[in-house]
Amino acid sequence: MKRPKKTAETTTGNLSTVRLPCAGANLRRAARIVTQLYDEALRPTELRSTQFTLLQALTLLPQPSQKRLAELLGMDSTTLTRTLALLRKQGWVTSKAGDDRRELRLALTASGIREYERALPYWQSAQNRLKHILGESALQQMINATVRVSGSVPRSE
Repeated sequence: MKRPKKTAETTTGNLSTVRLPCAGANLRRAARIVTQLYDEALRPTELRSTQFTLLQALTLLPQPSQKRLAELLGMDSTTLTRTLALLRKQGWVTSKAGDDRRELRLALTASGIREYERALPYWQSAQNRLKHILGESALQQMINATVRVSGSVPRSE
C-alpha cells in the first residue's frame, strides 16, 4: 500500500489545509466545518442547521412523503424521523396520510412557515459569509459539485 507523501502543511501544523487523498474524508471535513458556520449563525434562533434544512426543504418540496424527503436530503430514515419529531413537537410540521394510507405526506404548518421566515436572515448571513470566504464562483462550483455527487453516486438502501 502506497503511503501519502508528507506535505509542507503536515509538517508545519496547518492541518486545516491538508489535502487528504480521500474524497470522502475531505467532504466530511468540509461538511463539519460548514455545518458549524451555519449552526453558529442560526444560534440566536435556537435552530440547528439540520432543523433549518428540513424547514427549507419543506418550503421547496410541497407535501413530500417522508421517504422522498429522506432521498432529497440523503438522510437515513431514523435520523430524519428523529429530527422531524422535534419539529412536530414545536408544531412546525404536520403529517397526513397520502393516497396510499401507508405513506405520510409532510407539510409545514403556519407556525412552521413563520419559524422558517424568522430564521431565514440568519441562514442568509451564514450563506453570505461563506460566499465572502470562497467567492461567488467557488461557492456556486461547490454547490454544483455536491449536487452532481448527490445525484450521481448510487446510495445503498
